[in-house]
Amino acid sequence: MTRRFLFLLGSSRPDGNTELLARRAAEQLPAEVEQQWIDLARHPLPDFEDLRHDSDHVRPTEGNVARLLDATLAATDVVIASPLYWYSVSAHTKRYLDYWAGWLRTPGLDFKATMAGRTLWGVTALAHEEPEVADPLVGTLNNSAAYMGMRFGGVLLGNGSKPGDVLKDTEALVRAKTFFAREAPLARFPYETG
Repeated sequence: MTRRFLFLLGSSRPDGNTELLARRAAEQLPAEVEQQWIDLARHPLPDFEDLRHDSDHVRPTEGNVARLLDATLAATDVVIASPLYWYSVSAHTKRYLDYWAGWLRTPGLDFKATMAGRTLWGVTALAHEEPEVADPLVGTLNNSAAYMGMRFGGVLLGNGSKPGDVLKDTEALVRAKTFFAREAPLARFPYETG
């Protein structure tokens, strides 16, 4: 199966530090790896409605919800490129992940089984010297991958606040060169052992 990377840009501004870092990492992917980039701010999702107990779910056939669902299902690797906003993922990113709950209950989709074994990655830029402040974001992505039975490739962290700052983070740029080359382990919840 040809690897297909779906890059989901979660920033509220174009060409931000997170996107710059994600693009640097993506440059290292082999030419035969397909890439699809979707800016969640330019393809906004409506507010997610939790209808799991009082409605039949149907597969969306048009609009941004359908586009994101189809792109997600086609991807072997999903890359969440979200800046660190209030110590977690951006609102655009969180809304996309919330839609997973609806897709899990869509008849005939088998979303969880389809995504199992695929890989979830993260890229983020933060304006702190201490990388531990990104732990809630890392936990959100790891636990989402673990629930879905996915692999988790970790989160590529870079430092930068003003536009372009991340390009001065030489350590992050070095990590970007091999980030996607690593074998991603099956995601586990923090309480799981072994």
